[in-house]
Amino acid sequence: MAVPISYNLRNLVVRKTTTLMAALGIGLTVAVLLAMLSLVNGLKTALKSTGNPLQVIVLRKGSTAELTSVVSRQDFQNIKFKPGIARTKAGDPMASLEMITVINLASVDAPDGININLRGISPVGIEMRSLKLVTGRWFTPGRREIVVGESISKRFPAARMGGKIRFGRGEWEVVGVMSAGQSAVNSEIFADLNQVSADFDRAEFLSSALLRATDEVAADALVKNLAADQRLNMVAMVETTYYDKQTSAALPIQFLGTFISIIMAVGSSFAATNTMYAAIARRSKEIGTLRVLGFSRGSILLSFFAESVLLAGLGGIIGCLLVLPLNGFTTGIGNFTTFSETSFSLRVNPEIMLAGVLFAMLLGAAGGFFPARSAAKKEILVALRQV
Repeated sequence: MAVPISYNLRNLVVRKTTTLMAALGIGLTVAVLLAMLSLVNGLKTALKSTGNPLQVIVLRKGSTAELTSVVSRQDFQNIKFKPGIARTKAGDPMASLEMITVINLASVDAPDGININLRGISPVGIEMRSLKLVTGRWFTPGRREIVVGESISKRFPAARMGGKIRFGRGEWEVVGVMSAGQSAVNSEIFADLNQVSADFDRAEFLSSALLRATDEVAADALVKNLAADQRLNMVAMVETTYYDKQTSAALPIQFLGTFISIIMAVGSSFAATNTMYAAIARRSKEIGTLRVLGFSRGSILLSFFAESVLLAGLGGIIGCLLVLPLNGFTTGIGNFTTFSETSFSLRVNPEIMLAGVLFAMLLGAAGGFFPARSAAKKEILVALRQV
């Protein structure tokens, strides 16, 4: 005969102060873990949203990022007419020669400045991306005008609409703010390719080429074609693959968050164990009474074990509630691949919260087994005599 679960629920309610303190300790552990997971999830979401499976990025062979790559205008002329490249409405190849460099801007939380991606781009490059203007207009080719990502506008005072930023050979005016959804493009500044390359003395040698294929099969064929072309000495990959590789920036944070959570989890397990041992000591007569009523050792073990897991589950829910306000919070992280900051929003989704509750219940199971076994092993007369 099993002990009713209502017995355990009643005990958790009656001893509400002890229950709340133990659950809060577990909840804080879960909150730390979930905060790290939401940060990693937000960065991965931003990078995955940036890539397009129909687009192919072309870099100099041996380069791991656009910043360290060199693509000449002559190379681009050989690349843009490859088979499988889609066409614009005007009939021109959907191929964009681009230049990436970094500039330093002071942010609201880093007065000394943070490296930001500046992308020299042509109108066709803008057309190839899923972008919309939040305010203002697109830059005019040939002028020192820039359009900034939405995240840049929020976090960098100088990059707000109508502001001016000094880099290259002069001041550049912010004429527009663009949004790219959850994409990492929100962390970039766009300007006219020819004007940027002239200001940085790179008129002939740029960074990368972006190509739009007609379909995914054509994209794969284009990657192979470019890799096999001995004249170019280029490496090509589908854009989604390129941004997947950049998620390595999240690995140190994921490791640190997991490490801290494990240390806190050990402490929380001991706290849960102590809580259950104390509860068993106070409820010795109850345990004896349960045995007299005919409940077996196994049912008592299962009952107290379930109570520990329920207590931990409550802690997991508290942890989810503590971290939920972080959902959508915008932050930035240095990307060791691009040597610049990537801004993104923390994402606390149902999968992460479920993982937090399961993690908490695992802590409860680890901390509750031995006290539950101790309760089950008590002799009836000994248990009834204890005060």
